Amino acid sequence: MNLNAIKVIYFNEMMRFWNTLFQSIASPVISTALYFVVFGSAIGSRMENIEGVSYGLFIVPGLTMLSVLTQSISNASFGIFFPKFTNTVYELLAAPLSSFEIILGFVGAAATKSLIIGTVIIGTAGLFVDLHIEHPFIMIFFLILTSVTFALFGFLIGIWADNFEKLQVIPILVITPL
Repeated sequence: MNLNAIKVIYFNEMMRFWNTLFQSIASPVISTALYFVVFGSAIGSRMENIEGVSYGLFIVPGLTMLSVLTQSISNASFGIFFPKFTNTVYELLAAPLSSFEIILGFVGAAATKSLIIGTVIIGTAGLFVDLHIEHPFIMIFFLILTSVTFALFGFLIGIWADNFEKLQVIPILVITPL
């Protein structure tokens, strides 16, 4: 296994994330804040606490998973689709790499990016509600499992798509309603 090649693909994808850090982080944070302001104020003020859990606290896991799901899919699919779109994927395919090494680099970076955004979402939610995590290790395990699984799914979408419309059809029509 060529660990240097995996590391190069991983860090190349992570550099794309760090170069667009503001737009990568701002969009999920703003949408989370809007969920809390709109749904927390409109619906949450009308609902009573159920077993000591407020409505705002109730929607935190859903908002976190929604962000992790969408970011995992979009980061992985765009990460492999863009080299196809710009015809630079041939350089990657000509390199002495196995398919597993390429997948590991792209999916690892996409999963890492979505975990960072998930952590930011949990931090943002902590500004709106009194957040207490009962089982942090189980939460971390499921966040990692979800981000890796959906990054693999996003990688498949990026390979399948041959234009930007196909790249967005599954996340918009299947994942978001989910």
